[in-house]
Amino acid sequence: MRHVHRVQIGPASFRIGSDWRAPVAQIADLYRDYPAPADGVCDYTVRLFAARPWRRLVRPAITLGGDFTLPDAVPMPLAWGVLAAEMAMNLQLALGERRYLLLHASAVERNGRALLMTGLSGAGKSTLAALLATRGWRLMGDEFALVDPATGLAHAFPRLVSLKNESVGVMARAVPQARFGPLLAGTPKGDLRHLVPDATAIARMAEPARPALVLYPRFGFASAEREVPPAEGFVRLTQASTNYTALGEAGFDALVRLVREVPAMAIDYPDTDDALAQVERLWAAL
Repeated sequence: MRHVHRVQIGPASFRIGSDWRAPVAQIADLYRDYPAPADGVCDYTVRLFAARPWRRLVRPAITLGGDFTLPDAVPMPLAWGVLAAEMAMNLQLALGERRYLLLHASAVERNGRALLMTGLSGAGKSTLAALLATRGWRLMGDEFALVDPATGLAHAFPRLVSLKNESVGVMARAVPQARFGPLLAGTPKGDLRHLVPDATAIARMAEPARPALVLYPRFGFASAEREVPPAEGFVRLTQASTNYTALGEAGFDALVRLVREVPAMAIDYPDTDDALAQVERLWAAL
């Protein structure tokens, strides 16, 4: 790759290479406060490349690659370079990680205990995690929660927070001093913009936390709460994990431990103020 940037994010490190300078320059700027891998050796390689030489110049299109690939992935416009890099990083971790149980979830921490939030796309978990980080919580991650099968601890993976549509304006008003990536209009998920985690999230990303509550948020409904029993939680978390099957017995044991030891609640909410109030109330009741 002609242009390369290396970055350490929690326990995982990435070598991001591109045929074009712009995506790597944008990623390097957004991740400028993150350390490089201590030994220079990265866990995962990301490649943003042109499938045909002429696609570097004529209607340039980014093909996602690296250690792991999806052959049917559709190339992306060069203007979406940051999104392409982030998606490729997700792909490498999702298909390659074997040390931790991966849950598609956002995570925040307070006083050594972690709150995990998982749900379908559009549930609002990224926005809630980002807003909680403005209210005394530490952001541990937006895309993945990494659970150690041996200890049950959640490890931080504070990537850029992916904000979509109305959430972009919500966070811009909540933290006007924050750093944002470029606004990417018309992506398959609508208008998208990345938020750089705050200094605390980056400085403390080597600190794990004990999961204390699992939430299943759902946006756009009247306020409601219900307890999620362990059997239901187990099924929902297997669906939320990208490497549960690959981990085999270790993944099974880790999920059984999580659903047995950590209470879980499903919450419906009509707006973020209601959701934040529910989160604080449920957390206080632990």
